[in-house]
Amino acid sequence: MPIEDAAGQQTNAGLMRVRFRETRSATEELCRSLTAEDMMVQSCPEASPTKWHLAHTSWFFETFILREFVPGYRPFDDRFLWLFNSYYKSLGEMPEKKLRASFSRPGLDEILAFRRHVNEAMDRLFETGAPEAALSRVLLGLHHEQQHLELIATDIKHAFFTNPLHPAFIADTLPVAEIPAPPIAWIGYEGGLAEIGDPGSEFSFDNETPRHRVFLEPYQLASRLTTCAEYLAFMEDAGYQRPELWLSEGWDTVEREGWRAPLYWRRDETGRWQIFTMRGWQSLKDLSETPVCHVSFFEADAFARWSGKRLATEFEWEHAAAQLPIAGNLFESGLLHPSAAPITSGLTQIFGDVWEWTASAYTGYPGYKPLPGALGEYNGKFMSSQMVLRGGSCVTPVSHLRASYRNFFQPATRWQFSGIRLADGVNA
Repeated sequence: MPIEDAAGQQTNAGLMRVRFRETRSATEELCRSLTAEDMMVQSCPEASPTKWHLAHTSWFFETFILREFVPGYRPFDDRFLWLFNSYYKSLGEMPEKKLRASFSRPGLDEILAFRRHVNEAMDRLFETGAPEAALSRVLLGLHHEQQHLELIATDIKHAFFTNPLHPAFIADTLPVAEIPAPPIAWIGYEGGLAEIGDPGSEFSFDNETPRHRVFLEPYQLASRLTTCAEYLAFMEDAGYQRPELWLSEGWDTVEREGWRAPLYWRRDETGRWQIFTMRGWQSLKDLSETPVCHVSFFEADAFARWSGKRLATEFEWEHAAAQLPIAGNLFESGLLHPSAAPITSGLTQIFGDVWEWTASAYTGYPGYKPLPGALGEYNGKFMSSQMVLRGGSCVTPVSHLRASYRNFFQPATRWQFSGIRLADGVNA
């Protein structure tokens, strides 16, 4: 290897080491106020215990990097290879997801010791000059950990919501929006051929590739996200009782689950609406101008129909978002809740606040190829019965996002910080 290549590789390893430490520390800092008992809770089928997230993210680095790139590496515990496997069937068996809350052993202390073991082994790998193939895996692992940081916030909110004491994750209260959200302006786009997919970023997931062209008809996007007050108007107009507004599966879900409001909404003893937040219960009146969140695709679609509008396709969304900087109410703001739209012109809240449901089913792009080996199970195997969301949320780290980033969930999913931006089909 030429000297300059070796030096460059060492520099890359050093920079990656810094990012590794920052990312791992951010996960642990988020969990600092949680008790061992908090970290055991798995309160809904979509969620996992915090303790499991801490172990699984370490499992990822041990399984896909340390075991493959460090000769003679000694795993912390050979049993963890299957115990903390999530869904990589090519690696062997794993416990059922619904059983993760039953893992009282290994205890939290042992899980944290596992994290330290992996961190120390990764440090040694960086010190010796990790090969480029390993550094590429590390970068994937860091984005994987950021996904789980977001999931920890999402899962602990649901865990505290289902606790009869309704504890608060954060001690203070959310600021009250003093002025109404600005009126919606319709931002028009001419359409035509558009390039969609990762343009060559430092990192992207395989489902963001290959970059390809799509043809867009002229379209418009709402300048801001749908607010709680606007969604309440839909509810008060019998939105949950009108089958003509709902997709068939959505209406079946509404009837089966008894939905009458977004997740985390309830009426207090006086009949006034409240919303459960990471700071506990708060009056809807105080949050009425903030974006509605924790709604399913079915609810987002029904609201759009009621409004006489529609949801954007993921291609329309990306075409518009690609022109904007990645900035907004993201994890680093510390709010951990959507905030009211700023009083400004143009497209706002495109990144952060809530993941925006799109009208697009989650499928592979033309020419899509998953990563080779077990990592190919990361995204491609889920390209069925899911809808795409875009833009990140108030619990998404800013360095995790790109305009081409594609999130995906089943259409009835509500536990995620998901919300609504309206679209229209014709340029005014």
